[in-house]
Amino acid sequence: MTTPADAVQAFRALHLPGRPLVMPNPWDRGTARLLAWLGFRALATTSSGFAGTLGRLDGSVSRREALDHAASIVAAVDVPVSADLEDGFAAEPAGVFDTVAAAAGLGLAGCSIEDFTRDSTAPIYDLGRAVDRVTAAVEAARTGSGLVLTARAENFLHGRRDLADTIARLQAYQEAGADVLYAPGLISIEDVRRLVASVDRPVNVLAVAQGPTVGDLAEAGVARVSLGGALSFAALGALARAGRELLEQGTYGFSELAAEGRRAAAASFR
Repeated sequence: MTTPADAVQAFRALHLPGRPLVMPNPWDRGTARLLAWLGFRALATTSSGFAGTLGRLDGSVSRREALDHAASIVAAVDVPVSADLEDGFAAEPAGVFDTVAAAAGLGLAGCSIEDFTRDSTAPIYDLGRAVDRVTAAVEAARTGSGLVLTARAENFLHGRRDLADTIARLQAYQEAGADVLYAPGLISIEDVRRLVASVDRPVNVLAVAQGPTVGDLAEAGVARVSLGGALSFAALGALARAGRELLEQGTYGFSELAAEGRRAAAASFR
């Protein structure tokens, strides 16, 4: 890829129903380079993983921080990168437009916008407002070299396990022009099949431990599989486990894993 337009075109072409793009989520330049070195064909930022590098929880990063972080990942690798732009860092459609338009100037290949309100008492935007926000995001994603716009229906992450409403939302986002549809939190392969059959856009599924395998998702017609913050939390878990062993036992059982990481860094950070 030599231009942002090339990255967008390459990223769009990787979305093949039944042959899902497995897209991991690095949280800094080093992890982006390592994942690209391993052979992943596209990467996406993770809001929770990036927040963790700042010692914060998900939802605490500013728009400026998220955009700067996305630009740093783009600069680190030669594969398409999609940015997790959370709720667009704005409630109003105009603010969502501004966020996505700014992202379109960073060399990204794609981005995602969710319908989460950040209000625990009413966590999901009503459908009309949600569609207006996606419409604004789509308009902004068509500026410059363009972006592959993923619209997210967040029901299942916020206690609203209503598949019919989730599908209706994604169908509305499709009509608003979204390129990829995503309902994080789906676990049942039957639910995934029903969703895929109900829309005419590539579907992204979040990989979870108790959920379907990549092979199962491929059979169901899924076009993309992502991991959210899972890899970053796995790394933090390894760090906590190693630190606890050192502190409590005074032993170094993590040395073999550390050696593996050192070898991977030596190979991928050249």
